[in-house]
Amino acid sequence: MTRSPFGLAPSGTAQAWAALGGDPALLGRVVHKGGGSLPSRLPVMELARTTVAVCSLAAAELSARRGGGPVPSVTVDDGAVTTAFLSDRLVRVNGTAPTTFAPLSRFWRAADGWVRTHANYPHHRARLLDALSLPEDAGVEAAAGAIGERRAVEIEESVYAAGGLAVAMRSGDAWAEHPQGAAVAGRPLLRAERLGDDCPPRAVNGRASLPCSGLRVLDLTRVLAGPVATRTLALLGADVLRIDSPHLPENQDAHNDTGTGKRSTRLDLAAVADRATFEELLTLADVVVTGYRPGALDRFGLSPQALAERRPGLVVARLSAWGRYGPWEGRRGFDSLVQAATGIAATEGEEGRPGTLPAQALDHGTGYLLAAGVLRALTGQHEAGGTRLVEAALTQTAAWLTGGLVKDPVGDPASYDADRWLTERDSPMGRLRHAVPAVGYDGGPADWARPPGRWGTDPPKWVDPTAR
Repeated sequence: MTRSPFGLAPSGTAQAWAALGGDPALLGRVVHKGGGSLPSRLPVMELARTTVAVCSLAAAELSARRGGGPVPSVTVDDGAVTTAFLSDRLVRVNGTAPTTFAPLSRFWRAADGWVRTHANYPHHRARLLDALSLPEDAGVEAAAGAIGERRAVEIEESVYAAGGLAVAMRSGDAWAEHPQGAAVAGRPLLRAERLGDDCPPRAVNGRASLPCSGLRVLDLTRVLAGPVATRTLALLGADVLRIDSPHLPENQDAHNDTGTGKRSTRLDLAAVADRATFEELLTLADVVVTGYRPGALDRFGLSPQALAERRPGLVVARLSAWGRYGPWEGRRGFDSLVQAATGIAATEGEEGRPGTLPAQALDHGTGYLLAAGVLRALTGQHEAGGTRLVEAALTQTAAWLTGGLVKDPVGDPASYDADRWLTERDSPMGRLRHAVPAVGYDGGPADWARPPGRWGTDPPKWVDPTAR
């Protein structure tokens, strides 16, 4: 499928829409315009516009299903898409820029190559230093010395054994030969299935103002893909309540970007009273989105099968870094680490030195894909009921970026101006500047209903629907 600057949906959109099980006839509702700027060797701009396009189309489809009438058209503007993919870097509070990476989150030269670490959270920093046999106050110079004396894979394994995060940089060929890379190969971009048939079709509400109006979403995700997905559901009208453990810290800077439209509370699921509160919330939930490493929430009865038994009719969406298969199934991960492992950093680098994508594109792209999967699952429930499961992984998105997408340099990057796609509003933290939504359709919402609040400070209850 080809297109002009204002033509039909690109082939990448057709690939992603097929992975979502969408009706190919609806692709004609998508048009593209504008110019963006996510320069890279890999087709990052194509990934960005494609994931936003299918999420927008899924929203339009559900809007028509719930509100009646034809599926509205979708216009994807590369300027809005670019800004949305850079939203975590462009957000400001009272003019102050966020801190995106801590000093020990970076590439390091090892004895035989390069290693990428992630130490933004204090507990990850402590585990990294412990694996390197360094004191808790060690800085960049000491870490560089310790890493430089050891092989990259040795660092990778010892840091993970200590509960930290480190990945050896690999070429694309080396990743393809790795057992985890081999496990990823050939798998679909997303996984969607029915968990049960004991739920009748959802009733059609011809008065629904937005695709997710009246729906309640429990958000058990952390930086960055999961919060992007649930932020999108909030844009589309859902009551999204993010739940975090009081024992895990969170960065308010990150929440200023991805907490828009949502509320945020803290519950200790290991405590009897908090667990009872969570179960009460679950009884009224329509969607549960999880983003912790595979298996981490199962002991709380939050596996898809356990949720389906307790709450028939749910849509369960799960996100992971490495996928729920292969030897790395249970490992923690972040966008930057997946870039290093899968050959992306090697492809984007120069003269053997690692490079990075122009945005956290795996996070953002996977977030929009997961949101699209939830929206399509909700549409499926209106047609045939059932409890539904949607799964996405950063490595699957990476495999698509490196092997399934083709660059499509339509539009004029020189015309891109981020300021056009930024807006300001008051928030509890101060004057907030944030990216406007890239997801949309004719007649859809132009902005979120509320700004982000202070992380973890909202009451653990659903909004009274009569107060909306």
